[in-house]
Amino acid sequence: MELDGSIGEGGGQVLRIALALSAVLSKPLHITNIRRKRQNPGLRSQHLTAVNAVQKACSARVRQAFIGSTELYFTPNRISTAGLELDTGTAGSTMLVLQSLLPVLCFSPSQTSFTIRGGTNNPNAPTYEYFERVFLPSVASMAVDAELTLLRRGFYPRGNGLVKGLCRPVRKLNPIKLTGEPEVLEVKGVAYTSRLPSHVADRMAKSCEKYLVEKGFENVYVEKEALTEADEKCAVDAGAGICLIALCENGVRIGVDRLGERGVPAEKVGQAAAEDLVSELQQKAPVDRHLGDMLSIYAALADGRSVYEVTRLTNHTVTSLQICEIIAGCRVGVHGSLNDKALIEVDGIGLVNRNLKSA
Repeated sequence: MELDGSIGEGGGQVLRIALALSAVLSKPLHITNIRRKRQNPGLRSQHLTAVNAVQKACSARVRQAFIGSTELYFTPNRISTAGLELDTGTAGSTMLVLQSLLPVLCFSPSQTSFTIRGGTNNPNAPTYEYFERVFLPSVASMAVDAELTLLRRGFYPRGNGLVKGLCRPVRKLNPIKLTGEPEVLEVKGVAYTSRLPSHVADRMAKSCEKYLVEKGFENVYVEKEALTEADEKCAVDAGAGICLIALCENGVRIGVDRLGERGVPAEKVGQAAAEDLVSELQQKAPVDRHLGDMLSIYAALADGRSVYEVTRLTNHTVTSLQICEIIAGCRVGVHGSLNDKALIEVDGIGLVNRNLKSA
């Protein structure tokens, strides 16, 4: 299959979704113009790690896989792996690598364990906290059975964070139905730091809690994690951030992330995260803008129609859905405008895991 990597937002997401679909559907892929719309086009280290991860999971034959390459030939074989050890080699996002790998492991013959080294809390990528506390619980209703553990945080520039996890295979994925205004039961979160004074995490948490209480939220609790060099989980570089999750009725979770920035007071980081969460909740939809993107491939492969409302329709989500239409052949309907609330309908192809040993 020929795929133009400049489609839609034209970034690494095109590659990640395409690789996963190629592997689970056994469709050889030739992708060109990889990351053409980025300032540094072509494959970077974290993208190569994603290629390597999926390649190992399905014993694929790969050509043109090198730093800077703008095209890739990927010929998958049967999915079969018991364990994977992966390293981005940089502070590249471990969670973005998982975005490619996890759908493939869902259709493996048996349970797979993995470790990934790199960045765990990156800008422009889901953080470990979001992935573990929002994404995984959300796709659990679709039959995705995966666990994730943080062994060491990894921040820019050196990364060197470490996560381990496992994924149990499924026979088929369930469709998801998430519509209507969610009723918030409580707000939880974590303010985290490495190699910084403990008061930084405290200040982020307090400013966040103060803002949310002023906005009428009654049950708000933000835990604090201030790691020092003596802690095994401490990152090799200093860093900070905060993740907030609105826990709603029927298991709905809406999450936001903010990373600390040099020169930006901790109070501003905490309040900005709270403002982001309030902004998401004001849209009165049960799927936040990031989850809407991440659900696309699972909805495409599921057995039945998925219907979900997103708080804001992003270019990332639209692009993911386009790739799913092209490669998987699912039918997609998007009702709404970019950057506004939208209803997404996906008629999944009902992929059956023929590799499953018990099947």
